[in-house]
Amino acid sequence: MKGYTKEDIRRICKEENIHYIRMMFTDIMGNLKNVEIPITRLEDALDNNVMFDGSSIEGFVRVYEADMFLHPDLDTFLILSWENTLYGKVARFICDVYRPGVNGEHIPFEGDPRGVLKRNVEVMRKMGFKAFNVGVEPEFFLFKLDEKGEPTLRFNDEGGYFDLAPVDSAEDCRRDIVLELQKIGFTIEAAHHEVSTGQHEINFKFDSSVEACDNVQTFKLVVKNVARRHGLHATFMPKPVEGINGSGMHVNCSLLTEDGKNAFYDKDTKNQLSSLANKWIDGILSHAKGFCLITNPIVNSYKRIVPGFEAPCYISWSDSNRTTMIRIPAARGGKTRTEVRSVDVAANPYLAIAAILAAGLDGIKESKDVKHFDPIYDDLYRMDDKGREDLGVDSLPADLNEAIKSFKKDQIILDAMGEHISNKLCEAKTQEWNEYRRQVSDWEIKRYIKRY
Repeated sequence: MKGYTKEDIRRICKEENIHYIRMMFTDIMGNLKNVEIPITRLEDALDNNVMFDGSSIEGFVRVYEADMFLHPDLDTFLILSWENTLYGKVARFICDVYRPGVNGEHIPFEGDPRGVLKRNVEVMRKMGFKAFNVGVEPEFFLFKLDEKGEPTLRFNDEGGYFDLAPVDSAEDCRRDIVLELQKIGFTIEAAHHEVSTGQHEINFKFDSSVEACDNVQTFKLVVKNVARRHGLHATFMPKPVEGINGSGMHVNCSLLTEDGKNAFYDKDTKNQLSSLANKWIDGILSHAKGFCLITNPIVNSYKRIVPGFEAPCYISWSDSNRTTMIRIPAARGGKTRTEVRSVDVAANPYLAIAAILAAGLDGIKESKDVKHFDPIYDDLYRMDDKGREDLGVDSLPADLNEAIKSFKKDQIILDAMGEHISNKLCEAKTQEWNEYRRQVSDWEIKRYIKRY
């Protein structure tokens, strides 16, 4: 935590010649938005008096209740090193969204994803935990731009897992992304070419849950901007190309006790996982169908979680099996963690982490909605439906429509999201599904136009 004060911000802006500030926030769909202000309005920003029209943001509010306020988190103040003007530097705050209350008060907006995560973190703290640590592994594709600057599906490399140049010709772009991230304070742990052609992964150090989600949003912004410099388009679409692996965002997470110890570690058990960790896993798996709409939020998400492409599609866990939805990495002690592998990069990070947290905590509470799951050591991809059924292994939703139905049935996840976001999300996703199912695809034309 940086611990910035208002005076610190004023001083830095003066010393660094800041002339422009972006007040950033995230909408329900996970898109990063911003209100831009000149440095002359810095005091308004610091006093939480920058307003915007919430009725223009998908899933926020209606026209007659449009006024919203941005409350900047001072610790997210950042100079955007890749974005300078002729007159000076550009900085940003990540903001919480508030709405007007009575007597001039500002009330946290129930549709603010960052606020939703904070609310679930408070539930965790009341249960006696100090922190929820999260580390993500976001994957993305790089494609060439055409002569008009529009993205194509043409790769700029022929690389595979951990390849080097000249096979991995995107190496320069990936290196520049890493250097730009380091410049703004990211601790990079690894960067490499992924399995699929044109696919990449850059991992950065874990953080507490809200900060980790802020980092995801900043990461995506940097990746897209640096890629554009190289004449490339970076996409976080889960499955842009048929027949190859899609892009996931594995979520590594652990709970800390009040005395700062890892609540998932117990040196005296066979696999060194605590009973609390097992309950946490049971909670996540019990609510996996319910939160799939959050962690896999678009039509395209369900083209990724199919058998044969390394993405988990079966509700299961193991400490050494990569065909399961949850894997326990080998590290123990303070690094003991659960890796939720079903999440994809289209997910709103704040809502996805809030949903995983709520599900895990429900397991710790041992609520009536939670059942017990034994670890699975068999290759689930090679097994038929009967074999998986005999093991008690169910599947994640097969498409967005099934995910919507499962979400509506899961009261724990509905409560974690809150009524506003739950309703708006169902409305938007039902509309998305209806638009999709009305489309006639090239696959259908090729398969049926001559046959029928």
